[in-house]
Amino acid sequence: MKIVVCIKQVPARDSLLRIDESAGWIQEADLSYEINEPDAYALEEGLQLKEKHSGEVVVLCLGPARAAQTIREALAKGADRAIHIEEEDVANFDPLASAKLLAAALKAEKPDLVLTGLQSDDLGYGQTGVIVAQLLGLPHATIIMQVEKTDGGIKVKRELEDGWFQHVEMPLPALLTIQSGINKLRYATLMGIKKAKSKEVKRVESAELGVAKTESSIEAARVYLPGRTKQTQLFEGDAKDVAAKLVEKLKFEARVL
Repeated sequence: MKIVVCIKQVPARDSLLRIDESAGWIQEADLSYEINEPDAYALEEGLQLKEKHSGEVVVLCLGPARAAQTIREALAKGADRAIHIEEEDVANFDPLASAKLLAAALKAEKPDLVLTGLQSDDLGYGQTGVIVAQLLGLPHATIIMQVEKTDGGIKVKRELEDGWFQHVEMPLPALLTIQSGINKLRYATLMGIKKAKSKEVKRVESAELGVAKTESSIEAARVYLPGRTKQTQLFEGDAKDVAAKLVEKLKFEARVL
């Protein structure tokens, strides 16, 4: 079973965020980077499927040269090899532009299963995976919480609203977008880190994939930090009336009940 896992390098969650001079993005010089969390769960699911059914796990990453660190971490966890589509201005790509490059690289690999995270922690479009599936003509399913290999393909468990789930049987090849929390993430072992140094990382550019660069159809007009505000409300009356008002506020305004 050949599994390709698409991963993305994103700013670490504990990074100090400052807005750049254009107010269009954050100052990248201040950032540290890590693998996108939903992609980490997709990688873990791919590794577990490989351990159960044998085969190969290939990591596919679209990003600048610094993404090589994240790729090595994925290899250290157990991926067999990697493909790095080097693009320095990937932050300015919209989901379609990214999907075209990923789809072009996937065509040559002809995987049985493609896994992506549900969305990225930095931009959060949640569209790249399904657009890749459309470009490749693959059946796909989103918000996946469980994957089971069957004789004819796979059976997946999708998360729906209000605690509901949907079970779907799909043929292979297919593409799945994985929900965070589907499994327990593993750490890279010392042996895995050593082996990662000798594993293949194929570097390609968009021109080699035959994909022309296109301008993004999405433009960030302004990026800003959320303002901090405090508001106090005092309820008057007897305890029963005050409790009823408080419950109403928590339910319909704060939406925590």
